[in-house]
Amino acid sequence: MTELSISVLGSQPDPYAAVPTLLLRLRIEAPEGEPVHAMVLKAQIRIEPQRRRYSAEEEARLVELFGEAPRWGETLRPFLWTHVTTTVAEFTGHTEVDLPVPCTYDFDVAAAKYLHSIGDGEIPIVVLFSGTVFSYRDGGLVVQPIAWHVEAEHLLPVHVWRSTMDAFFPNSGWIRLRTETIDALTRFKADRALVSWEDTVELLLKEAGEP
Repeated sequence: MTELSISVLGSQPDPYAAVPTLLLRLRIEAPEGEPVHAMVLKAQIRIEPQRRRYSAEEEARLVELFGEAPRWGETLRPFLWTHVTTTVAEFTGHTEVDLPVPCTYDFDVAAAKYLHSIGDGEIPIVVLFSGTVFSYRDGGLVVQPIAWHVEAEHLLPVHVWRSTMDAFFPNSGWIRLRTETIDALTRFKADRALVSWEDTVELLLKEAGEP
């Protein structure tokens, strides 16, 4: 088989997923209408932050990731979002499939910090493909790798990512803490007779002089 081509047609939240998941709609083409028996499709998804502009508010939220804006010429570099895998059923010539991309709100993950910091617009991503193509030729099964340079760019609308997360964590997020810190916060919450963790953190910020 000659080389496949893959493009991203669009993106949307997965309304039926058990965890926050967005779907990248892919178009896969086999040249000259060649038949494909099946595919194992792997994808490495990278965010390319240098390909968009940022508001002053976004710049302030991104200091932890990239430093102060004057340094961004050196620090604004592509970075990994995630790895995903899917299977593709038999087709001839071309087909369209959804690539599920689970999303996390763990702020220890650089991609989650970045995505949370973007107010609106689009997020430039590039999808690097690999995997295996199975086809029949001359009565036998032929197994071939997907060429290493097969990739596709996509401008992911911020509202798609936000809608994906809001379906599970509306107006909220997650921060991982050590057990000792959780125990200390629990004691602080009980001593002050606070009702919720939100009240606990707000009081700590107020006592620290944060607005």
